[in-house]
Amino acid sequence: MPEGRFKSRSFKRKKKKLPGGNNKIHYRKKKPGKAKCRDCGNVLKGVPRKRPTKMKNMARSKKRPKRPFGGVLCSKCTRKLIKKETRN
Repeated sequence: MPEGRFKSRSFKRKKKKLPGGNNKIHYRKKKPGKAKCRDCGNVLKGVPRKRPTKMKNMARSKKRPKRPFGGVLCSKCTRKLIKKETRN
């Protein structure tokens, strides 16, 4: 019988075969959703899907693209915004 916290579906279940021939269920937290663009809602490229504890230990350059509005806007919306700002 699993522990109470593992009964909910907030954990993913993975069946593992152990060396002795037994099967056991390993529980893992689910991956977070993909990062989306603030304007158009498209999935952002270059932003990993990691849990906050893993993201905390990653380098800043690995967390998001190194450009203005990186990790917030997609490249297409960033281009539109920069063009709009320069025209005004």
